Amino acid sequence: MSELRQRQVAQDSSSKSDTSGVKKTQQGRSRNGENRGISFLDVIRVLVTLVVASCGMSYYMTASESLLWGYRPWFTRWPVLVRYVKGPLALTPDQLSLYNGTDTTLPIYLVVNGTIFDVSANRMVYGPGGHYNFFTGRDATRAFVTGCFQEDLTPSLYGLEEMFIPIDDENSEAEKALSSGQKKIRREQDVRLARTRVRSQVQHWENFFRNHKKYFEVGKVVGNEEQRKEKWELCRAAKQQRPKRKTDN
Repeated sequence: MSELRQRQVAQDSSSKSDTSGVKKTQQGRSRNGENRGISFLDVIRVLVTLVVASCGMSYYMTASESLLWGYRPWFTRWPVLVRYVKGPLALTPDQLSLYNGTDTTLPIYLVVNGTIFDVSANRMVYGPGGHYNFFTGRDATRAFVTGCFQEDLTPSLYGLEEMFIPIDDENSEAEKALSSGQKKIRREQDVRLARTRVRSQVQHWENFFRNHKKYFEVGKVVGNEEQRKEKWELCRAAKQQRPKRKTDN
């Protein structure tokens, strides 16, 4: 009987040791499985490393100018942020004339179609002695279209569509075959298309300064309604740019 009891005790102890061994093995496997998984902190570390590496590459490739590959949010530019806080400007032509770069304590303003843009970031070009200083401190929208930088420093677009209307060849057979009514209808069509061309040209330059990474909009010109409606003769260079009407069938 004593031997039988000893055998049972030995079997029980061996089974307990086997069970504990299995449990330890399972726990070890579960721990190893947890170690092999990717935690949330690992993901954060990888993302931070990629961001830092990208910023470093941008800083190197852009010659120390940008950490975001040339992208610079408007709120990171101090003059833009200041103007946003203060609100848009409303300047008369006389007030606007002070912002031509002569007074170094004031910014340099350029106007297209009544919209004022701050171009102080490029003082070498728009400041005194710069190639395009004549554009500053005034609304010279007409000159942006015609290219007459001395004659057309005015906001007036009066008669400007003429530079896009084709010149008729009065001696051509096709021209002689048209009636006065047909010529009138054609003229009306030409004027509509030419005015569309003018608006497109003005919009192009307005968008150029509005979307430029160094310039920004600051306000509007007020009190220049008479200047905008003033009659203005088409400059010589604009007349020479007029296309000739094609007379072939």
